[in-house]
Amino acid sequence: MTELVLGLETSCDETAAAVVTGDGVVLSSVVSSQAELHARYGGVVPEIASRRHLELVGPVLRAALDDGKTTLDDVTRIAVTQGPGLVGALLVGLSAAKAVAWSRGLDLVPVDHLRAHVATLYLEPEALEPPFTCLLASGGHTLVLSVTDRSGFDVLGGTLDDAAGEAFDKGARLLGLGYPGGAEVDRLARDGDPEAFSFPVARVPGLDFSFSGLKTALLHAVRALDERELERRRADLAASYQQAIVRALTGRLRAAAEQTGYASIAVVGGVAANSELRAALPDAHFAPLSLCTDNAAMVASAGRFADPVPLPGYLGLDAYASAPS
Repeated sequence: MTELVLGLETSCDETAAAVVTGDGVVLSSVVSSQAELHARYGGVVPEIASRRHLELVGPVLRAALDDGKTTLDDVTRIAVTQGPGLVGALLVGLSAAKAVAWSRGLDLVPVDHLRAHVATLYLEPEALEPPFTCLLASGGHTLVLSVTDRSGFDVLGGTLDDAAGEAFDKGARLLGLGYPGGAEVDRLARDGDPEAFSFPVARVPGLDFSFSGLKTALLHAVRALDERELERRRADLAASYQQAIVRALTGRLRAAAEQTGYASIAVVGGVAANSELRAALPDAHFAPLSLCTDNAAMVASAGRFADPVPLPGYLGLDAYASAPS
C-alpha cells in the first residue's frame, strides 16, 4: 500500500491542506490565504485569524482530497503543525487533525513549523539530500541551520530582534505600502536604485542577525524627506532597504556554509520568494515559489520523517506558540 500523508497547516493566516506520497510527490496543495482580510489592519489579528480558520479548515481539507483524487480511506497518516505560531490558530488545525485521525484510526504526526519549512526541500521533483547549510527566513523567524539529516537540524544563528520578513513588513509600512509588505517592497524595488541610499547591515557576533537598526535607518530617511520628495524617492528607498536585508542574509549564509563545510546551501521560508535574494544566491537550492509561504505540503513532507503518536496519546497534544528551547 502506497503511503499517503494528509497535512494540515493553520499556524498563522493561511489555512492549508495537502496530500503527499511517501516518496515526496505532492498530489495536492490547497492554501486559503487571509491576507486580504488582515490587510486593513496592517498585520495579522490573532482572533480574526482563528475564527476564519474555523470556517475554512473543513472546505480546504475536502478540496485537498478532491484535488489529489483521493479519499480519507486512502490516507495512511495525518501530519499537522503543532507550533510555533498563533496558539488559537494552531488549535484549529490540531483539533481538526485529531478528529480526522481518531475517526479513521490513524496515527497523528505533530510537526514543528520550522522543520516543515526545511522539509519543503525534500519534495519531488528536486529533492535535496542532506547535509546542507540552510537559511530559514520568514515573517516570524530568521535562522541559519546545519541540516545533517531529514529529521531535524542544528541552529547556528538567529535574529536578535526582528525577523527578516518582519523587517520587510515594517519597512513597507514606513514606505506607505500595502500588506503583506515583503511582496510590495520587492515589487516597488524593481523600479528603484539600490545604491541610492546607504543603509547599514548590523555587525553582530557569530552568525546572528539584527534588523532593528536598519528599520530605524529607514525611518530617519523617510522623515528627512518632504511628501513630494518621498513619493519621488520611494522606489529608491525600497530598493536600498531590500538590498541591505539581502546583504545581511546572504552574508550570514555564506559564512555559515564556510563553517559547516557542506557543499550545498538552501533557502526556505516566505522571504525565499524575494527576487533579489534569489538573484544574489544563484547556486542555492530554493523552496519552490508556490511553497515558500506557509503551506501544508511542507507539513506533510516533514510528517514522513517524524515518529507518529498513536491513539489515544495524540488526544492530549497541545499547541505551542514559541519553539521549544
